[in-house]
Amino acid sequence: MNIKYKFNLPILFSFGFMLLTLSCDDDPADDVQLPEISHRVIMTSQMDFENKVNLNDEITFGDVSVGVVSRTWTFPEGVANISGSENNTTSSEDIVQAFFTQLGDHEVKLHQTFQSSAYVGTEQRGTELDTTIVVRVLGNIGANLTANLLNSDGSVGEALTIGDNSRNEIMAGSTVRYSITTTGEPENYNWSFEGGDPTTSTEVVEELDVKYKKLGEYGFGFSANRARPEGGYELTYTNLVKIIPSTEPVTLDAIEATADGNIGLNFSREMEPTTIDMTNFSVSLANAGVEIPATIASVEVDPNEGNIVIISLENDRVYNDDTAIVSYTAGDLTTTDAYPAESFTDLPVVFKGNNILNNGTYDYSFENSTAANWPYQWWGAPWDAYNLEISTAQAQDGESSALIEFDPNGGMIIAHTDTSGAAIPFTVEEGKTYEVGVWVYVETLSEPDTGTLFAPDLRFYWAPNTDWGVAPNPAFTSDFALNQWVYSSFLTNFGGVAGDFTLSIRGYNQDNSTVTRFYMDNLSISEAVLRP
Repeated sequence: MNIKYKFNLPILFSFGFMLLTLSCDDDPADDVQLPEISHRVIMTSQMDFENKVNLNDEITFGDVSVGVVSRTWTFPEGVANISGSENNTTSSEDIVQAFFTQLGDHEVKLHQTFQSSAYVGTEQRGTELDTTIVVRVLGNIGANLTANLLNSDGSVGEALTIGDNSRNEIMAGSTVRYSITTTGEPENYNWSFEGGDPTTSTEVVEELDVKYKKLGEYGFGFSANRARPEGGYELTYTNLVKIIPSTEPVTLDAIEATADGNIGLNFSREMEPTTIDMTNFSVSLANAGVEIPATIASVEVDPNEGNIVIISLENDRVYNDDTAIVSYTAGDLTTTDAYPAESFTDLPVVFKGNNILNNGTYDYSFENSTAANWPYQWWGAPWDAYNLEISTAQAQDGESSALIEFDPNGGMIIAHTDTSGAAIPFTVEEGKTYEVGVWVYVETLSEPDTGTLFAPDLRFYWAPNTDWGVAPNPAFTSDFALNQWVYSSFLTNFGGVAGDFTLSIRGYNQDNSTVTRFYMDNLSISEAVLRP
């Protein structure tokens, strides 16, 4: 183990000058005794990695303290082998190497006696000091998979047989819940779902729901790893599921703008290309309240994603600042297993770009944070009159969302913070416009009946360059859709400057004498393309 000492040069120069002066003394009988300052300094070879080691791997303990008269290292009985020692529980050496043979957390204790009161940092603590070092011994990383079909009501249904070529038959449009149990404390996950939605994920969660929309046979993959101590595990199953024709109705799961400005209709399973009749579809566009003529050029099934129907416009595209509405009148459109698609009217197009909140630290989908990571921001009443918890009762995507209740005549002000309480930032670029979006699922809402009669709302404030006049996103007006996920967004350039920003989310219910209750999920900030 390399031990480095840091020296204070001014002190060394002063000390050297003192020695020089003493050496010039004419009386050699004068002996100067310089006191040695006692100082506790303890190190381990894994101190920068929380003293984590693999089973049967070595860890080195070092006592490089100054002024030590005696020391005793004490190890728990039966958990370690001490190199070069006659026993495996105690040692008086300054450097001790040990191999831990038992999993778990183990306390290694050091008792030191110093010649004078020893410093710990800048504070003197006495001549006898005790120190405890906790060593975490980890086993090999492992993983075990189970999977269940979800029933139409969301409850857990039949278990899948796990194994290569098991070909569990699942009707198209169904959802499978994959559950993983790991050992060895992995830090990173990589999921892979052939033919599924999603197709991949890096979420470190115990469960993931995957919807299958395309007929065929598909495999599953999962890997987990950690950096220190290094370790990893991978499991794969070929032909785990076989997606078969369904007798259930086909559903329209989403309407989203594509990267090139077309409109994608995301159905719950694959659609039959030969049944498309372009005249059954209509698109209307408006920008800043002005209607824009829109003519459909083509309607086709995506060649790579058979459950997505792409609508292209004649010499035009949809832009983030447009209001785009799509309708379909039931005709011949059917799934590949011959189930007809139902009509829909005036459904909005949602823009789904590259979410810059998906930066590895901001938990935009509420999957990896707790309520403590979304704390109150101390604005005072009425902004403290609310309740927030992370819930699995509803989720627009993934497993979790934020369940929020505004108290009667209350409000909310929250931010997203890390474990130290610091607000988690995101980065924007100069001169770009961004769409700030949120999904909400409102359960309880009533018309305002007190004060100024303003409707409940959410507002997103950023810092620095805060725009206190930002519009509601959304306003929970009396005609707001209940018991369904609704997307709301607004556009901003964050003051036109580049840099790191943070968000605060304000909720308003001051003019309501009743509770407003809703779920919030999938916060997003993505670069917008504006109509020229």
